[in-house]
Amino acid sequence: PAELSSGEAEELQRIKWHRKRLLEDIQKLKDEIADVFAQIDCFESAEESRMAQKEKELCVGRKKFNMEPTKGIQYFIEHKLLTPDIQDIARFLYKGEGLNKTAIGTYLGERDPVNLQVLQAFVDCHEFASLNLVQALRIVKIKESV
Repeated sequence: PAELSSGEAEELQRIKWHRKRLLEDIQKLKDEIADVFAQIDCFESAEESRMAQKEKELCVGRKKFNMEPTKGIQYFIEHKLLTPDIQDIARFLYKGEGLNKTAIGTYLGERDPVNLQVLQAFVDCHEFASLNLVQALRIVKIKESV
């Protein structure tokens, strides 16, 4: 504009230059944010896929266990859904999520040394302290019906 002095015109030019740089920086930040959100979406999608795969493997493992308990446990270990640690196997059987009670009994009843160790650890999972025999049996009966 003609009504501006040369100093004011220079100041206006500097302001316009800074404005342009700020708008460029803002656009860069927007692009970076969009990239981060795209990476998050990709990560969430991959995580959902992994979770779905894990759930599928759990389902297959339960079916295998209910048909042939030893092979089912092997499947869980091979697919890293369960560690070969005796305590982990015992806790898994104790929780019994989706597992047939008869199949659990079959596994625990095998005379293999590992199975006997799992049986001992399985018994240790139960809290029978300060209970009389009738109370302890009721707890076991309630657990079986759940």
